[in-house]
Amino acid sequence: MGVTTFTQEYSSSVAPSRMFKALIIDSRNLLPKLLPQFVKDVNIIQGDGEAGSIEQVNFNEASPYKYLKHRIDVLDKENLVCKYTMIEGDPLGDKLESVGYEVKFEATGDGGCLCKMSSNYKTIGEFDVKEEEVKEGRESTIAIYRVVESYLLENPEVYA
Repeated sequence: MGVTTFTQEYSSSVAPSRMFKALIIDSRNLLPKLLPQFVKDVNIIQGDGEAGSIEQVNFNEASPYKYLKHRIDVLDKENLVCKYTMIEGDPLGDKLESVGYEVKFEATGDGGCLCKMSSNYKTIGEFDVKEEEVKEGRESTIAIYRVVESYLLENPEVYA
C-alpha cells in the first residue's frame, strides 16, 4: 500500500463562511438541487452529519458511477476545515483502498476566499496513482465549486 498526495487551490469572490456552509455543511441538500443531472441524492447513513458520520452520495445515470460513501473525520466549523475519507464506492475501483480529503477555506483581502484542497490516495498493492489518472476527478471538483459559487453570487442572502 502506498499513499500519493495531490493539492490544488480554488479562488472565489464569495466569503469563506458561505462557501463552507454551501459546500460542506449543506451539500447534501444543495448538490442534488444544483446538479440534478449528476447527483441524485446525498444521505446520512450513520451519525448526525458531524465528525464520525457516514454519508452516501447516489449518482444519476449521467454519471459514470453509481454511488460513493465517505466518512466525515473532522468538521471544524470555526476554522472552516473539513476532513473526510471516501471509504466505499465505484470511484475507488480495484486499485484504491480509500481517498482522504482535506478542504480549508481561508479569507482573502477582497472579501472572497481561497479554498485549499488536498487528496491522499491510499492504494492497494503496488499501484501508483499518477496525476493524469485523477485529473478528471479534480476538474469535476472545481466545476462543482464553480456551480456553487455562481449560485451564491446570484443569491447573496443564502448562507449570509
